Amino acid sequence: MRTIYKKVLLLFILPVFAFTMVHKYYISVTNVTYSKKDQALQIISRVFVDDMELLLKERYGLQANLATDKESDMADMYLEKYFNLKFGVTVNGKKTSSKFLGKKYEDDLMLCYIEIPNVNNKELQSIEIQNEVLIDLYEEQQNIVHVKINSNKKTVILTRENNKGMLNF
Repeated sequence: MRTIYKKVLLLFILPVFAFTMVHKYYISVTNVTYSKKDQALQIISRVFVDDMELLLKERYGLQANLATDKESDMADMYLEKYFNLKFGVTVNGKKTSSKFLGKKYEDDLMLCYIEIPNVNNKELQSIEIQNEVLIDLYEEQQNIVHVKINSNKKTVILTRENNKGMLNF
């Protein structure tokens, strides 16, 4: 009788614990879109605020207090520095330079705005994306990159082992 009681108890309690355990996902989503009007690649990278907060503290020793009234004045400078090191775009085999335009917050996400100016749509044949954002902090990090050039849409998932993706148009 006790064995049956234990089995019934496990049957009901085990699922409760299984669903209450929190599993943290390490992911970012980046959208790259070509703007004909601006002749530029416009990039929005979405990362979790708490992940970026920890990264800035670990890498630069900055207590950034992101998305709070006490946000550090140095936060944007370090974010720009970090994205310049960890996110790169090569167009038609030529390394590009990007401009970090700023950031905004949506709930627990930080949206970082980046632009690559002077991109000629007619000559655009290939884009290589290197995205190592947060990979130095989280081994399991996955960076999903969606690229839309005119009506062509392509997606690549980048990881620590595979941090570059080549897209041909």
